[in-house]
Amino acid sequence: MAKCISVVRIFNFYREGFRNMKLGKVLWLIILIKLFIIFFVLKLFFFPNFLKQFGSDANKQEHVSNELVERAITP
Repeated sequence: MAKCISVVRIFNFYREGFRNMKLGKVLWLIILIKLFIIFFVLKLFFFPNFLKQFGSDANKQEHVSNELVERAITP
């Protein structure tokens, strides 16, 4: 029970602090926009899904294993 009360107190502490900040809200907005750009926009353009051309999971697994073997560094 004491654990639950401390979690609520910590949550209220951060909630009140976020309500009272002015510059911090703008900075958090900038951070969220940058994260959106990094994870959504860059993924669309620079990291295409090559495995969608293989229909079944078995074909996908075989392609990945072949690529790993072919690209392995041989001593």
